[in-house]
Amino acid sequence: MTEPRGQMMSSNTAHGIVMEPQSASSNPSVPYSSVSSKLGQSEFRRISCTEDSSPYPIPGLAADILHMRVKGGSKIRNLLRFVTARMQGEGRDGNGTLLRQVVFTGSGRGVTKTITCVEILKRKVGGLHQVSKLYYKIVNEVWESLQQGAPGTTMQKTVPAICILLSKDPLDPQEPGYQPPQSFNVSTDDTERRRALLRPAHRPSSQHTAKRLCLDDWTVCSP
Repeated sequence: MTEPRGQMMSSNTAHGIVMEPQSASSNPSVPYSSVSSKLGQSEFRRISCTEDSSPYPIPGLAADILHMRVKGGSKIRNLLRFVTARMQGEGRDGNGTLLRQVVFTGSGRGVTKTITCVEILKRKVGGLHQVSKLYYKIVNEVWESLQQGAPGTTMQKTVPAICILLSKDPLDPQEPGYQPPQSFNVSTDDTERRRALLRPAHRPSSQHTAKRLCLDDWTVCSP
């Protein structure tokens, strides 16, 4: 079975992603998508889904680091409200010190949402250093047959996953996947240009133009 490939992301985060090789256990001999559809058609239902507890692909992380696990059904607003409050001074660790780092992880359908959370947080909390790693995880699913007495089945699939570290403290710039803090300030010229586009266009009427010409050049307007 070939491992599924994730789609390429076109954000700033995706440009710094580094692929981390990871060994996987034995996979089914047929593509998972086809097996999953056949299970559904055969009156099977999924009763549990668990991911392997693989370590973070980023070295040197503290054991008690704030971990934001993003899933496909997670609400971005709720995640950002919590992590922003912790990173802006309202949260402290067990020693009473302010939190300086947070790590985001997501797999499968949660990869895109993870990148979205990171990009928004970087705009809310400035000066964050970043390290991004893309790797693969093993997901175990248990399917139960709806037919009485029929045996169930257990499936394994390999899904793309992403791990992103954000830190207020400087990180190793030589670490693959590192990105320095970015400035999101909009220039004054761009701001004025956008404001001009929003203003309604007030063009002087022909009558006002004629009066202005008369005031500027009396000889032209006098009979």
